Amino acid sequence: MTTDLSIIIPAKNGAPYLSTMFRSLLRQGPIWDRAQLIFIDDGSTDETPEVLDRFAEAFPRFEVLTNPVAGGLANARNQGLDAAEGEHIVFLDGDDWLAPGHLPVMLESIDRLGVDFVRCDHTTVQGTRRARRLAPMSVRDVALDPRVGITPVHDSTMVDYPYAWAGIFHRRLLERGILKFPENFMTAEDRSWIWRLHLQADSFAVVDAPGILYRRGVATSLTQILDERQLDFIRAFGQIFDLIDHDEHAAEYWPKAIRNWLAILDHQIGRFTTSPASLRAQLRRGAAAVSAQIPRDLLREEFAHQKPSRQLNVSSHLGDSRTYILEMVK
Repeated sequence: MTTDLSIIIPAKNGAPYLSTMFRSLLRQGPIWDRAQLIFIDDGSTDETPEVLDRFAEAFPRFEVLTNPVAGGLANARNQGLDAAEGEHIVFLDGDDWLAPGHLPVMLESIDRLGVDFVRCDHTTVQGTRRARRLAPMSVRDVALDPRVGITPVHDSTMVDYPYAWAGIFHRRLLERGILKFPENFMTAEDRSWIWRLHLQADSFAVVDAPGILYRRGVATSLTQILDERQLDFIRAFGQIFDLIDHDEHAAEYWPKAIRNWLAILDHQIGRFTTSPASLRAQLRRGAAAVSAQIPRDLLREEFAHQKPSRQLNVSSHLGDSRTYILEMVK
């Protein structure tokens, strides 16, 4: 039997949300005779196994990979990719769910357009509040060069929309080594991943689709917890800078990456303000090391374009580049 679609779902302690997610999958229409469902139980200590047992018979091909100890979202997704047999691949998080008929629309779109990957909008859900979030690309339902999703520098673009679950991906990206996530990342695993897609894939499109419902404010989510794992954003930008530095059009993409780095560094410095001194020192050292990867003249230029409050906040985290930059922008 041909496997048209592999759906990869990692979760840790997702029992309160899994029933909603699985029921949304059952409202996707007649796709299950050609779909593979891969669930990665990443070290759950709650009733996740019992929920999986309840839904196992509802799907013809339901595979569960169990990790005794959590390895993180990036590693779990990579486990799913290693087990995936489908021509197309979709990611979904265990606390999110899909609008009815979403997957058939995504499958039809990627087949019709013949592209490497397709992206779509999503809806954030926090309590009773819902908000539609648009993928930042106005051109819809047309095959495009993925590099058009990187610039312009000062606008939100597709590399600012890194959500792995907001799309569908052709298997050839996996075979080319583009689709896997950086190993051992607990957070920010999608930052360098989305840049690699847009730098190395051959084609993509953005389409209108029923959509994904993205649950925000989950207390157990790592986005709600401030500890060393949140510093993975530093390594992520180190990988982004390495990708750009080896690209033949590096000069075109450095400004966008630097601008993103300064904005996110500013945000993270603010988040870590009340954290232990040792953690703040680790942030400062890591930020300085990654900033050293940036050509100084380009860093100075983008720094000069930042608002004064951001300049003040990030300057102490730029390491050896700090004195040079501050002297040149006076």
